[in-house]
Amino acid sequence: MREFLLGNEACVRAAIAAGCKFYAGYPITPSTEIAEAMARELPKAGGTFIQMEDEIASISACIGASWAGLKAMSATSGPGFSLMQEGIGYAVMTETPLVIVNCMRGGPSTGQPTKPAQGDVMQAKYGSHGDYEIIALSPASVQEMFDLTIEAFNLSEQYRTPVILLADGEIAHMREPVNVREEIKLIQRKLAKPGIVKEVWKAEEDGIVPFPVFGRGHRVYISGTTSDIYGYPSTVKPEVHEAVVRRICDKIRKNASRIWKYEVYNADAKKILFAYGLPARAALAVAKKHGNLGVFRPITLWPFPERPLGEVVKGKEVYVLEMNYGKMVAEVERAAYKAGAKNVEFLPKLGGEIHSVEEVEKFVGVR
Repeated sequence: MREFLLGNEACVRAAIAAGCKFYAGYPITPSTEIAEAMARELPKAGGTFIQMEDEIASISACIGASWAGLKAMSATSGPGFSLMQEGIGYAVMTETPLVIVNCMRGGPSTGQPTKPAQGDVMQAKYGSHGDYEIIALSPASVQEMFDLTIEAFNLSEQYRTPVILLADGEIAHMREPVNVREEIKLIQRKLAKPGIVKEVWKAEEDGIVPFPVFGRGHRVYISGTTSDIYGYPSTVKPEVHEAVVRRICDKIRKNASRIWKYEVYNADAKKILFAYGLPARAALAVAKKHGNLGVFRPITLWPFPERPLGEVVKGKEVYVLEMNYGKMVAEVERAAYKAGAKNVEFLPKLGGEIHSVEEVEKFVGVR
């Protein structure tokens, strides 16, 4: 079925199609339409919508719902994403599947509530405390708001981790035709055996620990405090904490090549544009207009697709577009120079405006 949807509406349609049964959130521009549509549509699908008092309570409620066996999601923007950071860290430590949508707007602080930006990409990876890895996806169209929302739920369930959908505010508020798929491949979390499981934090061969669920016959003790493999708190033994941190990081790092999604256009070009989200559309338009340009678009921002990028940019000039004053460009420089790129140039865009084709043409020297 093909429909003409707002980005935020497409996200809600996809979340419900993915099996989301619980939403907790606090309205904040430019993500508010997600809460509005969830309040309207989720109860019709047998789910529960709760408007919480703030974003701290929102993510905490989602964590609780997930441990009760439900697929859960929250959505926010700007300051709300900052408030969620402690909860994100708790979800990482307790290996709780859930999806967080961040419709990015201009910051710091209240900034430009109604304008799009890409300032939160590093906060998505480093915003909480301690060592951890995260999965974050970046849509460049309303169709991808639909497709990547489903992907976010699947990755979250598969790897027992919070997954972040990082959409700039323009994608959230853009209206485009969307292929609303009815047949969707869904991944469900691997459940623990009912009853007493002594080694509750023992991972299987794929690095994932089977998930116990409150109320389904599993014996569950869950805490953000470092625990040993039997679930007992262990806060002073270095070997226990190291084992926990290595496992929650390695299940992402060692599966990075399976998680990566990216697109490459005209990989043989000598000049490669790097862009994600909305700026990728301007990059692709310029590349298609001028045959000597290529585009590398990471769809998975975290884990960063370092090896595929390196293979494309080796010996070439790299041009980075971002709607911020320098975030992912540092990661590009690290990976590109390591792979042997000639140079990396950066064109920031601030103030809630997007890159024009003319600006990009001038930036890469074809105008």
